[in-house]
Amino acid sequence: MEASVEQLVAALRSTMVENERLRSANDRLTGDATEPIAIVGMACRYPGGVGSPAELWDLVVEGRDGVSGFPVDRGWDVEGLYDPEPGKPNRTVTREGGFLYDAADFDAGVFGISPREALGMDPQQRLLLEASWEAVESAGIDPLSLKGSRTGVFAGVMYHDYGPGTSDGSLVTGRVAFTLGLEGPAVTVDTACSSSLVALHWAGQALRRGDCSMALVGGVTVMTTPDMFLYFSHQRGMARDGRCKSFAADADGTGCSEGVGVLMVERLSDARRNGHPVLAVVRGSAINQDGASSGMTTPNGPSQQRVIRAALENAGITTTDVDLVEAHGTGTRLGDPIEAQALLATYGQGRPEGDPLWLGSLKSNLGHTQAAAGVGGVIKAVQAIRHGVLPKSLHSQTRSPQVDWDAGAVELLTESRAWPERDRPRRAGVSSFGLSGTNAHVIVEQAPATDEPETEAVNGLSVVPVVLSAQSGNGLLDQATRLLGRVAGESSPSLLDVGFSSVVSRAVLEHRAVVAASDREELVRGLTALVEGEVSPSVVRGSARPAGATAFLFTGQGAQRLGMGRELYGAYPVFAAAFDEVVAELDARLGLSLREVVWGEDAGLLNGTMFAQA
Repeated sequence: MEASVEQLVAALRSTMVENERLRSANDRLTGDATEPIAIVGMACRYPGGVGSPAELWDLVVEGRDGVSGFPVDRGWDVEGLYDPEPGKPNRTVTREGGFLYDAADFDAGVFGISPREALGMDPQQRLLLEASWEAVESAGIDPLSLKGSRTGVFAGVMYHDYGPGTSDGSLVTGRVAFTLGLEGPAVTVDTACSSSLVALHWAGQALRRGDCSMALVGGVTVMTTPDMFLYFSHQRGMARDGRCKSFAADADGTGCSEGVGVLMVERLSDARRNGHPVLAVVRGSAINQDGASSGMTTPNGPSQQRVIRAALENAGITTTDVDLVEAHGTGTRLGDPIEAQALLATYGQGRPEGDPLWLGSLKSNLGHTQAAAGVGGVIKAVQAIRHGVLPKSLHSQTRSPQVDWDAGAVELLTESRAWPERDRPRRAGVSSFGLSGTNAHVIVEQAPATDEPETEAVNGLSVVPVVLSAQSGNGLLDQATRLLGRVAGESSPSLLDVGFSSVVSRAVLEHRAVVAASDREELVRGLTALVEGEVSPSVVRGSARPAGATAFLFTGQGAQRLGMGRELYGAYPVFAAAFDEVVAELDARLGLSLREVVWGEDAGLLNGTMFAQA
């Protein structure tokens, strides 16, 4: 009987231990399934000459319009296709849109691609490859260091009209994976306008499941033909001036545009452990379908409400925890009112007095960049969160009378305003609704606060080397030109940050230059000299053989001088620690302090063989 009691007690204890193990495992799995996804890098190119997230923010916050005339180098018969009367087949009611006029430019050598192969590549492949490279660098990672890693590529692409074979959608992400040697999943998504947000949703799931360790996520659109202008004009859905007047009274249709945007993402815990910069986090996301709505391409308001609520549930927050929505907002008379009513029915309900949801759309600046639209909205939202500004939408001074704006607390951003400080992180929702009926909604949240490490001041020796490299001489000058534009502005990063990033987060290629600078002004002068081909004492330029060997020559006597190393010792703790270690080892053999000899005043003593050799 006693033995039976002991066995029962032991069994109960074992069961309790197993229950605790299962509870811990469940908590861990639940945490993994809902862990925020960190955005650690961003890159983009959009209409209006936008070549980076910083330039996109400048365009948005300055209220500039990126829509302009049709490109002249694509063989489009603009005048023959133009007809201001809507509804006519094979005619466009507008001669303007948002274009990447340099979409054909490509530095093929950087990626080991021959000029002949590059010519046959879909420009969407080229643009996504370049933007992916830049997004990796912006995360502080050398792109060449990712070879063999479990990094994934998820991107939205909806045009396949460049040429037979070369326009296969799978090749767009496959090209990035192949070129960088990435061994995570490479997935091309085509849900039309919602493609890049669907790609972001899937990438988040893949990261949480462990299918990949990091991921490049985005979308790209290049229109090699004017077909989409003809389609929307025939459907009477194209704006005559090619501009999206999101949620405005005078909205008269959408405007078609091009662009590319890429995010570098990883699980938040991994980003912290790896020391990568967390620009913001994707707190939650969701996708769904319109189903059997009133028409194949007709938006479904209830489905939009459901995808918003699902994203909020996935994020573990409520509608009142979100301050801003970066809307789909195509400017059509059918779609905008349906979207606005869905926002009023969700985010517009239960909000505190005087605290509305603020509403804007990047499409008012750029037009509809289609497969690249959602990721552009995310980049805009991240920048707005980081700058603490709710930027205005263009062309929207008078709200659409087709929307019952009194049905909820939602306000259109007709003017920019400061983002209010709160006792919680700033958050923005981003929406994309595909022509096919696939909807996506993402919650972007301010990065968690961390203790920033103190930057070591450069004392004494205050010269910082800034390194540039490229696969060609012209590419090197392009690098210098871009960096010059970045550091010449008022919001230039610190000299130390520029120098550090130039070494740590850039691939080292054959053609190289180094600019040595003690302050920003000297860096600007050095870069200017490099760009203009002038000789400067602070600039060294040359090339290195990829297969070459490096040799070090150590001199004998003759290099010693009084005071040598003192400035390095004061400026760099690593050098100081090494100096102390070497001196301590030698002093025991020399019988005199080498430090006192080197930093003393007796040149004759220093020049003696025993100390000079040491």
